[in-house]
Formats: sequence, structure tokens, C-alpha cells
Amino acid sequence: MKSYDYKTRKGIKKISWIEFHKMCSDLAERIAQENFDIVIGIAKAGLLPAVLVATMIRKEFFPIRITRRRNDYVKWKKPVWKVDVPNEVSKVKVLIVDEIADTGETLSLVSKRIKEKGAKDIKTAALVTHSWAKPKPDYFNLESDKLIIFPWNTKILVNEKWELHPEIKKAINLQKYKVSRSRKK
Repeated sequence: MKSYDYKTRKGIKKISWIEFHKMCSDLAERIAQENFDIVIGIAKAGLLPAVLVATMIRKEFFPIRITRRRNDYVKWKKPVWKVDVPNEVSKVKVLIVDEIADTGETLSLVSKRIKEKGAKDIKTAALVTHSWAKPKPDYFNLESDKLIIFPWNTKILVNEKWELHPEIKKAINLQKYKVSRSRKK
């Protein structure tokens, strides 16, 4: 499964800000007993749940950035490091948080880098995972193969107007096309 392969999605799941907060709260409750020392958030969208969870469990937070995008457009086939893992992960328990585990590749690459930096223990978490993500996050709230629309993608500025994220629009249109083609058969 390729990242951003929206044709494989089966339906649409919109997540509201209220649902997002509840997912973060549920995640915080499940991981609190693990007593992590540091929470690492994967920029860009993974920072939102990571900051909230780190605040809820009162742990240190550090952002990293590994991405396929530049200015919100997919530019690279493989993720590229932009902000590396901090040295503070050495000899401590680390929780890596992202908003979604699509293929699982990003969480895997970040885990590997944190291990190389000498972390004592590493766990991964995502609010949502797809069934094809390999490996699956250690913690997740929802497993779904639907197109996930997070609240921060519902309204973005495009040419000074608020609208649905263009990539999400395109993905929704792919689903409509897939449904209409299957009905014609």
C-alpha cells in the first residue's frame, strides 16, 4: 500500500474537534501507567495530538519533522528528515505520536532513529491506523480504512477563501468516481 493512495479508502470518517480531544484523552489514559519520560510529536499534523497528550500526562515534549511534503504538497516518494530527533531521548522511555499511521513507514523510521540515539524503551501511538499499516502503532484509537478527515483539514485558506483541503477534496472525488463506476458494472 502506498501512502496517499486514496483510491483504496472505503468510505469517509470525519473527526470533529470534540472527537479529537476525546481520542487524545483516551490515549493519555491508556498510556499514563507506562510512565514515559518524553513524548515525540511528528510534524506537521502529529504535533496536535502529541502536544495535547504530553500536556495531559505532564511529560516533556519534543517535535521532529520527517515528511514527504514541502508547502503541503507531496514532493518526495520517501520521507525526508527536516528536524531530527533530540539527544534527550538517550536512556529514557519515549512515546512517539502521530495523527495517523497510514503505511506505518513514518513511525517505523522515527522509531529506528530514536533507537539509534539510545532510547531505553520506545512505543508508538496514533489516533488512527489503517489495516495495512505495518507495523501497527502500539497504541491507537481507531482502525479504519476510510478516508479520515481531521478537523484541521476541513477549513484551510486557499486564495484567501476558507475551503476543504484540496487533497481531501480530490480524495472524496476519487471515492465518488469509484462508487459510480462500481454501480455501472
